[in-house]
Amino acid sequence: MTHPAYRFGIEEEFFLADAETRGTPRAGIRGFHAAARALLPAAERELLQSQIEIATPPLADFAAARDALGGLRRGLAEIGRAHGLLVFAAGTHPSAAWDEQRATDGARYLGILDAVQMVGRRSVVSGMHVHVEVARPESRIDLMTRLLPYLPLLLALSVSSPFWQGRRTGLAGYRLSAFGEMPRTGLPDLFADAGAYERYVRVMTRSGAIADASFLWWHLRPSVRFPTLELRIADSCTRLDDALALAALYRCLVRAAERRPDLNAGLDGVARAIIRENLWRAQRDGVRAALIDAGEERAVPLPEILDSVLALVAEDAAALDCAEALAGTRRILAEGASADLQLAAYEATARAGGSEAEAVAAVIDALARATEGRDTGSA
Repeated sequence: MTHPAYRFGIEEEFFLADAETRGTPRAGIRGFHAAARALLPAAERELLQSQIEIATPPLADFAAARDALGGLRRGLAEIGRAHGLLVFAAGTHPSAAWDEQRATDGARYLGILDAVQMVGRRSVVSGMHVHVEVARPESRIDLMTRLLPYLPLLLALSVSSPFWQGRRTGLAGYRLSAFGEMPRTGLPDLFADAGAYERYVRVMTRSGAIADASFLWWHLRPSVRFPTLELRIADSCTRLDDALALAALYRCLVRAAERRPDLNAGLDGVARAIIRENLWRAQRDGVRAALIDAGEERAVPLPEILDSVLALVAEDAAALDCAEALAGTRRILAEGASADLQLAAYEATARAGGSEAEAVAAVIDALARATEGRDTGSA
């Protein structure tokens, strides 16, 4: 790897739903996973049988990312149709009941559920993860800390979880609340340096608390397998363009933090507490959130926040040739995130006289269309 490359990879988690009931599938699910394994090597099982994950290889441009993810999304949708299933990207499944979920067979997944019990079984959530390579893996702890202030913006642009267990939550992004029941989630602690982080991992592994650092499920973390810093804050993005925009913004921020060691240097406990508050604001209000600027001591509307961040990374977007993908962040603000479009689909059905169950089913149908790319304006 050369330093200027900042190669990246995107992982997306999807839900499966029965095409007739829109609920947790039973019939067809084994056949679906067998066909996906045979036809799409980049698709893998996830914690629950009603989920599947796709991943790109390390990439250097967003045209390749679009081709890879678009092909995988269409492939999953076709396999789903052949087995009576819908495939869709959202942070939470709008209608699935957690106590009806079945775990995926496999030592890692069953080990996780054995360790965390009910909180793992309640984790009916899907996210998008973005890996970005850095020149010096030992710098990832410093970068992780200095990038924390941007997590609320990235979450607000990705929110796609306004429903939970068949109900409206009143939040744009409920996923973090559900996933937050799991241990070792949320914001990472403020480690003084790479040595402090390594000591933490050593204590946790030698004591038997975790098998390795991959069991640290923070919003942002150094990868165990790759020389990357992994973003995990985002809900699974329904529209492919949204996923690419979020990945482009994060990639640019990583480069900006590397070229500017002064950026967010000296982040302290007060700043971390403000970041936690801003994450809540992003969860609740999505693209309409106003995030607290600790320096100015005021709440700033998200469009103003985004303008400031895009100005910060303009040099990086040019250097990485990802300005086109990055422009999608402004479109999200203009059109709404997936959460807004899900709620619009729900309300349209309700206004037409549909029941609550029918309105939620309409949301799932819209999600499936938009995930495949057949109807990008509906969810």
